[in-house]
Amino acid sequence: MRSKKGKRRYAEAAESLGLGGKEWLSEKYSDKDFCGGRRKTMTTKEYIEYMKERPYLEAGSEVHMCMHRAAEEARRITSQINGTFHTAEELRALFSELIGKPVDENFGLFPPVYSDFGKNISVGKRVFINEGCCFQDQGGIEIGDDCLIGHQVVFATINHDAAPEKRGNMLSAPIRLGKRVWIGAHATILAGVTIGDNAIVAAGAVVTKDVPADTIVGGVPARVIKKIRK
Repeated sequence: MRSKKGKRRYAEAAESLGLGGKEWLSEKYSDKDFCGGRRKTMTTKEYIEYMKERPYLEAGSEVHMCMHRAAEEARRITSQINGTFHTAEELRALFSELIGKPVDENFGLFPPVYSDFGKNISVGKRVFINEGCCFQDQGGIEIGDDCLIGHQVVFATINHDAAPEKRGNMLSAPIRLGKRVWIGAHATILAGVTIGDNAIVAAGAVVTKDVPADTIVGGVPARVIKKIRK
């Protein structure tokens, strides 16, 4: 269970960012496990499980160091993807290496692509990712079947503490896309957002809240424009 001090610190940080403490707060993890360097080196598998609890991340903690180690690996693989021409089959193999799990044979990617972690991305079947997309996936990114991701879309799962003296500390929350979601070019999807099935995010939108299924959203911040008629 989270200590009273850790619980209060997390809630204060979430509140300062306008995130609302309750929906971001988890009770399951122990903040004695990984914060403050009180544990041996964290594995990627441990990290992914740990991040499901949306912990408050202290700068310099073992969790933070694990993020840096994974970032080096992600940069190595994305530099291979982006550095020269690859066939569609080669790109599928390299992207599978990046995320640590096989992608569907109908997965499509137009490089370049960028990732801060890599191993916390899950991709469904028949997904297409266009050029220049950025996956800040430390908090987890799930992309459902038949999703289309436009040029230079940003997925940002990490927030920094708004308090200046704690600015290096972080809060995370996953991003989840349902099935048949279309994200327009240059859109930004922020931490904790779930986008429902069949939804469309207009180009340039900044999505700060959940998007209902079968809707089109746009603007900064994104708002519902209209329902999609089937």
